[in-house]
Amino acid sequence: MPLNLPEKIPAIEILKEENIFVIDSLKASKQDIRPLKIVILNLMPIKITTETDLIRLLSNTPLQIEIDFLKIKSHTSKNTPIEHMMTFYKDFDGIKTQKYDGMIITGAPVEQIPFEKVNYWNELTEIFDWARTHVTSTLYICWAAQAGLYHFYGIPKYPLGKKLSGCYKHTVNDIKNPIFRGFDDEFFVPHSRYTEIRKEDMQKVNELTILSESADAGVYMVTARNGREFFITGHSEYSPYTLDSEYRRDLKKGLPIDMPENYYRDNDPANKPLVQWRSHANLLFSNWLNYFVYQETPFNILDIN
Repeated sequence: MPLNLPEKIPAIEILKEENIFVIDSLKASKQDIRPLKIVILNLMPIKITTETDLIRLLSNTPLQIEIDFLKIKSHTSKNTPIEHMMTFYKDFDGIKTQKYDGMIITGAPVEQIPFEKVNYWNELTEIFDWARTHVTSTLYICWAAQAGLYHFYGIPKYPLGKKLSGCYKHTVNDIKNPIFRGFDDEFFVPHSRYTEIRKEDMQKVNELTILSESADAGVYMVTARNGREFFITGHSEYSPYTLDSEYRRDLKKGLPIDMPENYYRDNDPANKPLVQWRSHANLLFSNWLNYFVYQETPFNILDIN
């Protein structure tokens, strides 16, 4: 899907080198079609990397997408230039009267903090509530998935004995669900977190359906409201070296961190990562866009409710 991106956003040149199809807003304005409108609330500390990872997966399907990047007003990013944030990001006040076909909310490095003590929790939950009436389908990723499940359904998170880091095998619980169109019986997903949600808590909530899980990484994908909400505990969007960068960063900090599991060739961090999740990641995002955004959203975007 050709993506309508702001001119000069760094992801454009990075992805063109990977032969990913993106167009800037000037070229997109000459195409006489209604683009899908997607808003991305980016809570990750290194914004440009996350932008590029998500844009890579949203590209190369038949329709045009128009993306807005959203930031938390009450939190200042320390790892992204202020000029980048001012140029490419909007505050919630600037978009809350609009409606969107789809929304993606990323993870955040705050998972070991109780939800209500996260300094932007009130603003975040306001955005969560807004999405239910202003967005056709929302994809919650990693910590955002935990936060959304807690806010809407009271699902708690639990600390793990150590960080879960690696690429793990997953299975599909409902192969007929369109989100799994083209999936293999088993597929791999990167995970990187210190906390978990538990199957037994979600089984008590009738509105929630567990779509996929892992013997090693636990619950992976949960849906609600007939696909208007997807909660995903892993990081399908990660680029090949993201887990490697996190591992080496934590080693430099002197943290008690294990090598990512099932990630390096021959389980040797001197070797390159073995990418086992790229096909699944592309299918996940294209299926979400096709079956739960494009095919479900009204032609008149103002009719979303």
